[in-house]
Amino acid sequence: MGKDSFVTVVGAGLAGSECALQLARRGVRVRLCEQRPLATTEAHHTDGLAELVCSNSLKATRRDSAAGLLKTELELMDSELLACAREAAVPAGGALAVDRERFSVLVGERVAAEPNIELVRSEVTEVPEGQVVIAAGPLCSDALAARISELVGAGSLSFFDAAAPIVDADTIDRAVAFTQSRYEEAGEGDYLNCPMDKAEYEAFITELVGARRVVAKDFEQRDLFCACQPIEEVARTGLDAVRFGAMKPVGLVDPRSGRRPWAVVQLRPENAAHTAYNLVGFQTNLTWPEQRRVFRMIPGLEGAEFFRYGVMHRNSFVDAPRVLDGTFAVPGTQVRLAGQICGTEGYTEAIASGLLAALNTFADVSGLEHAHLPETGALGSLVAYATNPETSPYQPMHVNFGIVPPLGGPRLKKRERYAVYADRALADLAAYVTERGDLFGGR
Repeated sequence: MGKDSFVTVVGAGLAGSECALQLARRGVRVRLCEQRPLATTEAHHTDGLAELVCSNSLKATRRDSAAGLLKTELELMDSELLACAREAAVPAGGALAVDRERFSVLVGERVAAEPNIELVRSEVTEVPEGQVVIAAGPLCSDALAARISELVGAGSLSFFDAAAPIVDADTIDRAVAFTQSRYEEAGEGDYLNCPMDKAEYEAFITELVGARRVVAKDFEQRDLFCACQPIEEVARTGLDAVRFGAMKPVGLVDPRSGRRPWAVVQLRPENAAHTAYNLVGFQTNLTWPEQRRVFRMIPGLEGAEFFRYGVMHRNSFVDAPRVLDGTFAVPGTQVRLAGQICGTEGYTEAIASGLLAALNTFADVSGLEHAHLPETGALGSLVAYATNPETSPYQPMHVNFGIVPPLGGPRLKKRERYAVYADRALADLAAYVTERGDLFGGR
């Protein structure tokens, strides 16, 4: 690139921040555009970079899980935001959860310290000229969404997702809520648990299903962002649906009775000080007064005060298999998409797509071959799935072992199979990173 040239990255969320930092680290000048605080969305609460708008969990860390494998892959590729997440981690059992505010601050500090990044606080309403990465998220402005729709030649698809409420730790009744992670001794673990007996559970579900909603419609499965389905929509599918999902009591023992409860609401700490907790799996579309009424039926939360109520909002993503190439670029243009607007579902997936966008944009400006990650990996298989024209209909997808190439030889039990998937993926990626020193700098 010329000395006056730069790459424009639109959106300073997870994907955009990772992309900007990776490009800058490779000597590329970046103009990082973020519309907040001049313009905001119904889901954001701050003007911080990489704000987590739903859960504060980046999911499992076990290497033999797809989510954990993706994290290990990101470490192999020196992800900037994963390092921030590790530093901002709060206790969450086998998951990586973060203090939202500290995580955002850490990302902001890295961006501010990078001389190759110019952070511009303004709304982007037209697709910029030159090399562009649009990582505006599924909540990009209406004006930019319209331009993207025109650019890809197909209308953006839409779906809904939701966030869970957060409660004041001081207002949780600790005589009822007990500390325990699944299958650990009572009094140990990273979660608070609010137990219910059968009568309490059924009364709660009755009120949950009948409560007033913000978006007053019964959703079809295809309308919903699968990782963030409102709790009341899950409950609508059957009386025991939530008890076998977010409220499953497996591995937990109520110390008051010495027995497993009928159902349990788990609370996960929002920050290292444990002053706030979110209701795990309780994304919701209920009105705020109904959230206060219904969720206070949960034993231990009768007097709960809410730092933040759950919200539901409309998101959009493009039909990636038909409008993007294998690098998430719009064919025939200098525009590449990254993050959830591509239909890759999940926080860690957004970080990963931002890193991959940086690698391929760096390849574009440097005249190098694009990055084509091994399809045996969590990220490589997700990209292959999301850009395969045979993927139809296309719906938001997170990393999972169902989309990686199958193993040869005798069929293994699931845990053994997943461990072999992980070993194969990491061996292949490590070899690829070594081979592509031009992209990874010999990492």
